[in-house]
Amino acid sequence: MLLVVGLGNPGLEYARNRHNIGFMAADALVRRHSFGPWKAKFQGEIADGTIGGEKVLVLKPQTYMNLSGQSVAAAARFLKIAVDDVVVLHDELDLAPGRLKVKRAGGAGGHNGLKSIDAHLGQTYRRVRFGIGHPGDRDRVAGYVLHDFAKADEVWISGLLDAVADTFPMMVAGDDAGFMNRVAHLTVPPKPKKEKPAPAPVVAPAPEPSNSPSSGGSLAEALKAAMTRIIRKD
Repeated sequence: MLLVVGLGNPGLEYARNRHNIGFMAADALVRRHSFGPWKAKFQGEIADGTIGGEKVLVLKPQTYMNLSGQSVAAAARFLKIAVDDVVVLHDELDLAPGRLKVKRAGGAGGHNGLKSIDAHLGQTYRRVRFGIGHPGDRDRVAGYVLHDFAKADEVWISGLLDAVADTFPMMVAGDDAGFMNRVAHLTVPPKPKKEKPAPAPVVAPAPEPSNSPSSGGSLAEALKAAMTRIIRKD
């Protein structure tokens, strides 16, 4: 049995924050794989279902980000799930928006939700890191992660979450590398179509020069014709 944890902050005011992409991913998994309803348990919301033939529990801690470890540890210990069978979905400042990487163990990298899980459960769980980009200044990080995604981000967020939900059976099977590669393949932006060169404009041939005086014909010929008319009159 696998325990999948989406990290975020509870409440509608945080729902579209960059910090809540872990919650968004958890919701996408539950929808895609037709899990049972969310239930309040372990200081969080939990839903159960099957992915790739394996029993999976999805947990969204409701303790706020900094205390996520309380909820995760309570669920893992009660359900007797080993730390190695815990997968945490979370935002990652050090990855470009739309990028995804899987990592097992290691430090928290300044992420308060991961720090809390490390303190309560240990560090050998797997992490699915969803890139949200960096504001470029450490002093702006708190405001950046607690701010909603821009409207322009909706396209890549939707595509990434769909790809993760569709490909998650590979994670359940332990194929982390295959999962990353498949998600990357599914979320590559389409190559721009090459436009056919416009056909060269058709240039009409220049009109043949006219010999009539009004069309700029020979002046000598015009004078000759006039003299002929005068002579005939005389």
